[in-house]
Amino acid sequence: MSTQLLSPIQLGLYQLPNRVIMAPLTRMRAPNGIPTPLMATYYAQRASAGLIISEATPISPQGVGYPSTPGIYTTQQVLAWQQTTDAVHAQNGHIFLQLWHVGRISHPDFHNGALPVAPSAIAPEGNAITPSGLKPFVTPRALAIDELPEIVKDYRRATKNALAAGFDGIEIHSANGYLLDQFLRNGSNQRTDSYGGSFENRARLLFEVTQAVIEIAGAQRVGIRLSPSGTFNDMTDSDPEGMFVYLLNQLSQLNLAYLHIVDALEGDVRHGANIVNLEVIRQAYSGKLIVCGGYDQARAEQTIAQGKADGVAFGQLYIANPDLVERFKLNAPLNDADTSTFYGGEAKGYTDYPSLKG
Repeated sequence: MSTQLLSPIQLGLYQLPNRVIMAPLTRMRAPNGIPTPLMATYYAQRASAGLIISEATPISPQGVGYPSTPGIYTTQQVLAWQQTTDAVHAQNGHIFLQLWHVGRISHPDFHNGALPVAPSAIAPEGNAITPSGLKPFVTPRALAIDELPEIVKDYRRATKNALAAGFDGIEIHSANGYLLDQFLRNGSNQRTDSYGGSFENRARLLFEVTQAVIEIAGAQRVGIRLSPSGTFNDMTDSDPEGMFVYLLNQLSQLNLAYLHIVDALEGDVRHGANIVNLEVIRQAYSGKLIVCGGYDQARAEQTIAQGKADGVAFGQLYIANPDLVERFKLNAPLNDADTSTFYGGEAKGYTDYPSLKG
């Protein structure tokens, strides 16, 4: 069956065989922050995706906020990640590394007792996932303005390391309530300096990070993930449509490989989100657009056919179906995901889902 979802697409430097994207999925299977051979197997199994976007990967020790997430700030991590990129490339796949700083969504247990950092000293509601279990989020420390260039340097170094590890490109994680998203939203950013207040000021750090990453990787190997309607991690904003239309208009000028939008989820609606409709996003951004957020094949086809997006990223479907592209081609039944094995553990619920070929 010939479909638009399964048709080729040019994203940045790369001609991809289909528009089925593997979404970034935190799985917490990298003890001590070191990628494992099992991770290489997991990603290689899914290499028929048009593009794999890796799990979120901290750019520095300060950026860590979950147990057993792989980093990209040491030589050992770079060498370990090479197993994954080699395995994906051996299957003719493409993989971008998603760069991550969690900001306030962390806990002193990850930082030898030091406070997590954020744009402003505002504690999020909820609990941190620490090595010893759930603990309430603490009030973070507001970053001093002279610390922000160091954050940008961390992204620059992480980009160099990612390319040295063999990744085809970079996705900058500026969504889901993590540090760069925290700067964008006035619910979490109440600064009065040049990084707070106006749309331009709140977007300043993201643009500085993006320019630094582009300088190393080139714009055609860079994507950005945003969640304009997101409420995850206690995110709010008084005018998200105004903020993100401004941001998307500016990002349109950078010639990025793509923009990756987390569409409004049921949970966002339930939490009273100010929804930024996909039509508004599509009108504000002139480049290639990937969307994600609970899509199935039929909805993905419709969204692409309507011109609202150029590709669709799948999360839970890719956890349970390593050969998702083949199943879409054949309209074959899909495996169900075992939610109890999403985070932590070893092969069970990770590399043992069956493919159609057995």
